[in-house]
Order: sequence, then C-alpha cells, then structure tokens
Amino acid sequence: MRTFSPYFTGLMNYLPQEEQLQLQQAIGATESQIQRLLDVFPQCPESLLQLLKDINGTYYCKHGEETICVLVLGSDLDEYPYYLKSVEQILADTQVKNSESIYERYQDFLEHVEVDERINMHVLLKERLCFADCMNNGGTSSLYIDFTPNEGGQVGQVIRYVHDPDSFEVIAPSFAVYLQQLVDGDYEFTALYEEEF
Repeated sequence: MRTFSPYFTGLMNYLPQEEQLQLQQAIGATESQIQRLLDVFPQCPESLLQLLKDINGTYYCKHGEETICVLVLGSDLDEYPYYLKSVEQILADTQVKNSESIYERYQDFLEHVEVDERINMHVLLKERLCFADCMNNGGTSSLYIDFTPNEGGQVGQVIRYVHDPDSFEVIAPSFAVYLQQLVDGDYEFTALYEEEF
C-alpha cells in the first residue's frame, strides 16, 4: 500500500473503498512536471507541490492505465467538494482561459458581484493558480492561490470563487492553513460520499 503525505493519509479514513483504491493507483507529478509548474508559478507553495507529488490530479486524470475521478478537497461551502487539478490542467488554464481580470469580466454589473477587499480586481485571473474545480466541472466554484493581493491581503492567500450570485472570497491566508482547516473540520466535504451510499 502506498504512503501519502499527511493530508491524503487522513483523507483516506473518510473515503469509500472505491475512491481509496483509485487514489492508491494514482501517480504523482514528476520532477519535470513540478518544474514546469514552478516556471509559471515560482511562488507555488510547497504544501500544494507535495499534494501533486502524491497525486497529479483527481479530475478524470489518467494515471498509467487507470483514469481516476475523486473529490479530495473542500472549501467554506460544505455542499461543494472539489477535485485537485493536475499540473497539466493548472497550466492549461493559463493559456487561453481567464485572460481577463475580475474588473474586466464584471465591469458592467460590478455592483452585483461580491469581491473581498483583500483581492486585487485588476489582476488577470490566469495569474492566480487555480488548483481545484468543484464537482460541477468548476462551473459553480473554483479555488485559487493569489500571489498579488490588495493591501490587507497576504501573498499566497486562497480565494474561493462561486457562481450565481458570483463572488470572490478569501477563505485562508495560505494554502497550508487552508489544508489544515479541512483536516480540522474532519474532511467535512466527504459527507457527499455518505449521502450516496
């Protein structure tokens, strides 16, 4: 049986057997994949790199002969568990998607969008590292690491985007704190699996 870093080791205790088996079959990102990620996001936190070295993505990601699909992350929205994106999926977002800022995207109806004051609305979305999409293919909610915050924010803070009504909220001052919040909450997002069985 594989050994994982503490986050995934703890998560295994809350997952059904099928999802545990999928994660056991998963392959971690290689050093060259990690380097490609660091070339684009040099401030990528070590705690995220460790997750990717354990498992390079859980959203329909091919690992050897197996394709896995497991919800492994949460947020402050208990009803939205998330997939960890692979290095390739993270980098793909920086190519064409999100090539506008929050301000540019919503400027005609900005009064209807909630944006945490710690977030700089003028930074391109693709300059934030989108590491997770929710179970609804990311259409409903995504999670970002923000490297260019407003005054009062912190470099590396974690932002949760949610759609309809659209909002951008800082949910943790760092990725390490974000992960610890999930651990301290007993991986509450895994309740979805209990509902299915």
